[in-house]
Order: sequence, then structure tokens, then C-alpha cells
Amino acid sequence: MDPGEYHRVRMLPKLVRSGGAALALALFPDRCAFCGTVLERQRICARCRAILPWIRHACSICGQPLPGATSLPLPCADCQQRTPVFDRGRAPLVYAFPVDTAIQGLKFRRQLWLGPAFAELLEPLLEREFPAADALLPVPLHRWRQARRGFNQATEICLSLARASGLRIVHDVKRTRATQSQSGLSATERRRNMRDAFGITRRLGCRRPVIVDDVMTTGATCSQLAEVLLRAGAASVGVLTVARATTNL
Repeated sequence: MDPGEYHRVRMLPKLVRSGGAALALALFPDRCAFCGTVLERQRICARCRAILPWIRHACSICGQPLPGATSLPLPCADCQQRTPVFDRGRAPLVYAFPVDTAIQGLKFRRQLWLGPAFAELLEPLLEREFPAADALLPVPLHRWRQARRGFNQATEICLSLARASGLRIVHDVKRTRATQSQSGLSATERRRNMRDAFGITRRLGCRRPVIVDDVMTTGATCSQLAEVLLRAGAASVGVLTVARATTNL
């Protein structure tokens, strides 16, 4: 990485957080969501795309980043020990700098322009990996958490992704209890925390929904949600997230 690119990487979080960048992106949305460069159609410029932590090799089931280079479809150690309830999970990016900073900016600092930018990254993956999908399901927040935050970051991503793909958004699944934050919990604790956390309010009107969220770590939330969808009549359930944390590296 040359010195100029290194400086650009170091500056990304500052640019995204700065009031000037926030105001510019709010008033002039045809700018790169990371650095504010004026764009014609895209929401992330080519230079910022080049330094994002793309997943090159992933688990064939859950999409977790794998070390090394292989063209073989291999499951990760986690999936060999415990197969997820959902059929396939995919994410374009590793949950690492500067994506982690951007996701936190969307979730905790109301940087809502990042929702459409993240959807732009997900659209080609949705088309390639889930061609039979017939609906999108943003991971629901409990009503009290959504009231405090004022929005659901998964829904913000889903809105733009639905417009681009033509798929409808499912709103028939609710979080039935206020769970503890998953941050800092072990995989076993995450599964226990999410047990019976979701319920469906009426008949599921789709067969192959894709769950959409900002980041997946162990997959406990998505597995619990997939279990509800399968019991409600879904034939298969996919998972699509902006970033994927790794538990093996």
C-alpha cells in the first residue's frame, strides 16, 4: 500500500464521522458514502472499494472467511461441528476496518446514507447466490430497542436492496422478547440468548426468503430466525449480510 492510499485508509473513519462529510452526504447523496467524492451513479467510489476487506474465500455454508486460497467448496470448522439452520450465508466483506467503523456509524450514529451504500454491495451477491429468492427479511429489533434507536439498520439496508432487486420486504416476523446484546457473548451464550426470540404474526407469504442484516458473527440470530421461517412454511432460507466476522482466524 503506497503512502497516499495508507493516508486515505486512515482518514476514512474521520471523514465518515465528520460533520462536514455528514452534511455533504445528506444534501448531495451522489457522493461516495465513505470519502465524499462526487459520483454519478454509484455510492462507493472505486478507490474506496479497492481498500475494503473483501472476502476472497469463504465457507461453503455460512460464508465465514477462510484462510488460504482454494477453489473447492469447503465448510468451515464451525459448520462441521454444528450445521446452521439456514441453507446458505453470504457476505461480501470481512468485519474489519474500515467496514466495522462504517457499520457502527449506521447503527449507533444515524449515518443512514450508509444503508443504500451497503445495499449496493449486496445486490450482485443477492443476484448471484440467491437467484430463487422471493422476499427479503430484515432482522427485526425488539420494539423498545427500535424506539430508542429510531430505526432498524437492517431495514435501512433492505429498503434500497428491495428497490434494486424488485423483491418485497417481509414484515410478518417480530422479535417477541428483548434479548441481551450479543456482543461479548460466547457462541453457546448467543444461542441461548436468542432462543424463542422471534415469532411470526401471520401466514408467511413467501417460500425462499433471504434474511438481511449488517453483520453476522456466530449465526445464532439468523439460525433462530430461520427456524421460525421454516416452521412457518419456507422451503429454504438464505442469509445475506454486509460483513462477516470470523471465529476461526
